[in-house]
Amino acid sequence: MDLKEIQNLIKFVAKSGASEVKLEMDDIKITIKTGSEDLKETTTFVQQLPAALPQNTTPQQPVAAAAPVVEQSSGEDLSKYITVKAPIIGTFYRKPSPDKPVFKEVGETIQKGDVLCIIEAMKLFNEIESEVSGTIVKVLVDESSPVEFDQPLFLVDPS
Repeated sequence: MDLKEIQNLIKFVAKSGASEVKLEMDDIKITIKTGSEDLKETTTFVQQLPAALPQNTTPQQPVAAAAPVVEQSSGEDLSKYITVKAPIIGTFYRKPSPDKPVFKEVGETIQKGDVLCIIEAMKLFNEIESEVSGTIVKVLVDESSPVEFDQPLFLVDPS
């Protein structure tokens, strides 16, 4: 399935009035969710399913996933901060392109709706907007790093 077919499917679902459509074909799984009538918003998740792994006769040790670690330096209380999390799986970028400046720096004040970063998923670049207003305290992910769903990206001080 190519990008044009996915875009046509999104348009079709948006016009049909369906709230959610799931499509699975071979190694591709697509879920399209539309918001309420008031929002007129469409969210698309495209996931590449892993190919079947060959059967191995030797037992393997489980691999622990690397979890982001938030360090508390000099007794700093992080509970007062709001965590902005990744809404999708993909590659994290702080800039719209390599030759442009970052969307928001640490210490900058942000408003609800401001673009904080981009997450690329399947060659689609998704702008991640802030859902809170405040000041960016810390960026928790490195540029061009893969991110998981619900992974913390930024700490924001709402005060």
